[in-house]
Amino acid sequence: MSEDTLFTEKRKFQIEEGILVLLLALSMTGIGITDYSPADGYVYWLIMIIIFAISAMIIAWLQSKHKAGDIKHILREQTLHWGVSMLIVAAAFSIQQTEVFDEKSAGIVILLILSLSTILDGIRIGWRFSLVGIFLGVSAVVTSFMQQAIWIELLMAIGIVAMTILWEVWQYKRQL
Repeated sequence: MSEDTLFTEKRKFQIEEGILVLLLALSMTGIGITDYSPADGYVYWLIMIIIFAISAMIIAWLQSKHKAGDIKHILREQTLHWGVSMLIVAAAFSIQQTEVFDEKSAGIVILLILSLSTILDGIRIGWRFSLVGIFLGVSAVVTSFMQQAIWIELLMAIGIVAMTILWEVWQYKRQL
């Protein structure tokens, strides 16, 4: 394996790992905001959908061959995926406004929608992205059962980051 290829793979890993850590940290922040103020949480998660979409586009672009046609395909696919996700989140919020379910339930439903969207996008762009979705889904369930779940969520996030780093180190050593 040439040094240039190794550097590119190493750099790609660093960028993807940075995105993973950022999304986990922002997700934990969003869970906290939603617990404190569901209305603010709704706005936060709408902004997070845009951040998730941009992150997914970056990761997909890193994995592509950097051809002009690739970026058009990535932009179209990711815009459609996350645009629909945003519409479904808005629909859940609209239903909550009719008082079919309360604000806490709406927050959990929105978290589950984002979890599913992230897991499904991770199938296309990479398993690290799916891990963020799994984190969101587990956090939604844990939050629904416990008042103060932040410590469990923090441990999960640290575990996910540690696991991805260990996996990458193992993969690197295996190639030697």
